[in-house]
Amino acid sequence: MSLKITGQLPAGKYKERIEQSPHYKNGAFQNLSPTPMKPEGLSYWKMMRTFFKKHPDTAPPKPVPFFKTDLQQLKAEDPLLVWFGHSSYLLRINGKNFLIDPVFSGNAAPLSFMVKAFPGANAYHPADMPEIDYLILTHDHYDHLDYQTILRLKKKIRSVVCSLGIGAHLRYWGIDPDIISEMDWWQQLRLDNELELTAAPARHFSGRGLKRGQSLWSSFILQSKQHSVYLGGDSGYDTHFKEIGDRYGPFDLAILEAGQYNVMWPLIHMMPEQTVQAALDLRAKALLPVHWGKFRLSTHPWNEPVKRVLLHAGEAGLPVHTPRIGELLQLNGEIQTGNWWEMG
Repeated sequence: MSLKITGQLPAGKYKERIEQSPHYKNGAFQNLSPTPMKPEGLSYWKMMRTFFKKHPDTAPPKPVPFFKTDLQQLKAEDPLLVWFGHSSYLLRINGKNFLIDPVFSGNAAPLSFMVKAFPGANAYHPADMPEIDYLILTHDHYDHLDYQTILRLKKKIRSVVCSLGIGAHLRYWGIDPDIISEMDWWQQLRLDNELELTAAPARHFSGRGLKRGQSLWSSFILQSKQHSVYLGGDSGYDTHFKEIGDRYGPFDLAILEAGQYNVMWPLIHMMPEQTVQAALDLRAKALLPVHWGKFRLSTHPWNEPVKRVLLHAGEAGLPVHTPRIGELLQLNGEIQTGNWWEMG
């Protein structure tokens, strides 16, 4: 294993600058609400024992079906999205390509044999990507910030927008500092005359080693004159969703995590029912549930997240997109539905 995979923590004048953030307190970035990693009274030893008693269906029984889209030929003017499994997706809007949290190495951990992608779920690679106008990185966990993917995408990336502190990893990996824009919560970045990006709160944590909270975790709001999309990243449920919805909603689409939940870590990831409620709080016209379908990071059945989302969203009257990995989703089109995860 290359030691570079763990990245680098902020240091020196750079660290002093990010420590000026109002969200950096007591030596680390903090959530808006108190967010312990586990419920009171639950030991880490019990968490580990429970974690290894996984449900027998935590992985699919056969290769995950996928669709191979030629990403080099995405020329339509209407907004398009292609999901690559878990939390990686390509969004094309106003003729610009946005790549969010790409993980194409086949695993989501510092060691290559750990947290491997399900068969069929790692169908896309850096070579498949078009030129990337904006690479957006929500936080620095291995299932969202992938060292090998960044290295192989380097020549295709024109600009990077990331949460405050992630720039330390990127510069260490050879990304030109001049193309990196780091954002704190509620900061806005004008991309051009048509597009604006806003960093917004999330309820999570960060860290690629033993020390947590040295970079920020964020969601992002992407707005054009015609469309508004919420890029959720990872987050537990909290009041920030309603605040974002009140300030920036309604959204044409909310992209929200719906998997890798557990009652042992109830505040840093959402249960599927909370994902639906978050979309309603955001005043979203439609939901795309992500953070599932590629990696096994919890103990629930691999396809349970989407089933629970659909059940609760149906009761709430919220439209839900459920495309296959690689399938083209048109934001101005019909709600894309299917039950490809039903494999028997």
